[in-house]
Amino acid sequence: MAFLDVSASWGGAASVLSDGAAQEALAATVSETGEQRRIIDEQRQLIDRQSAMIDEQRDQIEKMQQHLAQQQIQVDRLSLLALADRPLDSMRGAGLAQGIDPALPGPGSSMVSLPDSPVGEAPPPEPRTEERVAAVPEGQGVLTPAGKLVFEPSFEYTRSSTNRLVFRGIELIPGIQIGLIEATDADRDTVVGTAALRYGLTDRLEVELRAPYLFRNDRIEVAQQRDEGIVRQIALSEHGIGDAEFAVRYQFNRPVGQKPIFIGSLRVKSNTGKGPFDIGYDEFGVATGLATGSGFWAVQPGVNFLMPSDPTVIYGGMAYLYHIPRDVNKLVGDVLVGRVDPGDAISANLGFGFALNPRFSFSLGYRHNYIFPTKSEIGETHQKSKYLHVGSLNLGMSYRLSLHDVLNFGFEFGVTEDAPDVSITIRMPFN
Repeated sequence: MAFLDVSASWGGAASVLSDGAAQEALAATVSETGEQRRIIDEQRQLIDRQSAMIDEQRDQIEKMQQHLAQQQIQVDRLSLLALADRPLDSMRGAGLAQGIDPALPGPGSSMVSLPDSPVGEAPPPEPRTEERVAAVPEGQGVLTPAGKLVFEPSFEYTRSSTNRLVFRGIELIPGIQIGLIEATDADRDTVVGTAALRYGLTDRLEVELRAPYLFRNDRIEVAQQRDEGIVRQIALSEHGIGDAEFAVRYQFNRPVGQKPIFIGSLRVKSNTGKGPFDIGYDEFGVATGLATGSGFWAVQPGVNFLMPSDPTVIYGGMAYLYHIPRDVNKLVGDVLVGRVDPGDAISANLGFGFALNPRFSFSLGYRHNYIFPTKSEIGETHQKSKYLHVGSLNLGMSYRLSLHDVLNFGFEFGVTEDAPDVSITIRMPFN
């Protein structure tokens, strides 16, 4: 029996199988490599598209930055124009030369400053010029913005006392007098409640209307020494409406840096109150009542200024009060009083305001009034009184209760013989 060579056949078959597996593995490797190349190509295309989108977004961001820079320039210009056209209350920064709050970066500034205090603890804000002038005397502060109505009630208490010693007679030798010695002690208390309305016609023009109501209480004691001592006491009290007033104020120039700002004013005082010739008199010409007004119309033009000077605001002004004379034609006692020309007055004041913090500010100043003599036609004669000097030291305090409510106190202390002893004023504006 013949036997086949099986080993050779199995070896060839194994060789054939090995070559086929290698080819299949190679084909699989080539296929996998092609797939990876395809994926890499897709990712490269995706990266290229994303790069193009990033470039496009970068161009858009640059265009937006340029647009924002142009808008910021326009905002800065509008801010400067608005600052120039606003009234005095536009000066809100502590450093008026910059025109903005120095605690904040200026418009268009890209510099970011590090905080001087721990994060989360805000530094105290700088006092604004409006807060510094809140305590200055009434009528010399900031004007009312356009279209804004302010109601300001106020209460004023004035205490005045005089002590005079008059000798009517002759003195033979020093220490020996023949005649009448008269001593007068007068104490006068006055409380005035005033309702004031202010309205801003424009940012540089405002009008004001004031209506006062007075309570007066006078006590006069007269002691006469001739052959025997005689003491008389007179107690008078009165209340009623006072002289209503109308005023106009105009800001002449625009605020620039720390240069002064000038405000012109015109005040007209009526005679709505009870005048000195509207009250009763006895047969000796002694008044039996008290006046609540002057009895004469008056016009007072004036000019005031405010000058920022960090950290204060300096204020001052001058005014001239003109009384319009009139014919009284009334018997006082048994004497006919004809034409009366009340004395005009020149007034001037100077002071400064300072804000200790955003809530509290105060002011110090001095006011002086020179009052011309009053000319009166009494019977067939013409009489003329003496001139008067009325000087007072002024102290003002202002406390901000809330964002819109401010309580103001004013104190005047007389420093001349003709001035009242003390005057205290409380006022609070309501928007």
